[in-house]
Amino acid sequence: MAENNNQQGFFGSILSLPNDNPKKTIIVAALLCLVCSILVSTSAVVLKPLQIANKEADIKKNILAVTGLLTEDGDVNALFEQFEVKVVDLETGAYADIDAATYDQGKAAGDPEQSIELSAEQDIAGIGRRAKLASLYLLKDGDEISQVVLPIHGYGLWSTLYGFIAFESDFNTIKGLQFYAHAETPGLGGEVDNPKWRQQWQGKKAFNDNGELKIEVVRGHVDFKVAGAEHQVDGLSGATLTSRGVSNLVNYWLGDHGFGPYLKQMNAGMDKAEK
Repeated sequence: MAENNNQQGFFGSILSLPNDNPKKTIIVAALLCLVCSILVSTSAVVLKPLQIANKEADIKKNILAVTGLLTEDGDVNALFEQFEVKVVDLETGAYADIDAATYDQGKAAGDPEQSIELSAEQDIAGIGRRAKLASLYLLKDGDEISQVVLPIHGYGLWSTLYGFIAFESDFNTIKGLQFYAHAETPGLGGEVDNPKWRQQWQGKKAFNDNGELKIEVVRGHVDFKVAGAEHQVDGLSGATLTSRGVSNLVNYWLGDHGFGPYLKQMNAGMDKAEK
């Protein structure tokens, strides 16, 4: 009882001070900060599972969108069951013996033991480091692979763009390109979200008949009268650096230091199966 009385006396004495008293101002501000900190921390803990679930749902929606499977009234989780998630060793192109459901590629990229630092010559996408292993998504039609979706990211003009690129079953014909996070200039570099521009990627060939990576975003418009147009996409008007960034990041992730070894290995397997 004595302790309670002392506490009440302390707070009572503070509250009884004039509002312009420095002591009262400091104590009230400190208590307000403490209460707000507790509320923010509690909210963060309580809402974290919901935030994770929303992030996972958004990823699934973008994967469905880039493969052309997303519908307004479709159940995202049900539609996503058509995919098999795998983890691939980027150096060898072989599937890794690891639980794809728990593998965090972003976290691995920041771990020196699970990632590699890229040289300036290698790092055309401006990502600094990349994980040794990467997730990918196989759209299955029975036992056959009908599409493969690869996560890609790299620097544009103002930001790192995160997205997916999907390939048809030949592992060369592009089904679609979709970015789900970036901070490029609206109306300029932000046009990477424009459906008309994204549609240009459909049907383009990443590699030529000799297996050389040729896909690129050109400056201006594609000249369909010139050889190689099947590997080219129009540049974004007024956004040369973002266009170059997209071209670089796509070339990085489809190249020898990205998914290139995997794509070539799978493409070779398809050729053998056809023969």
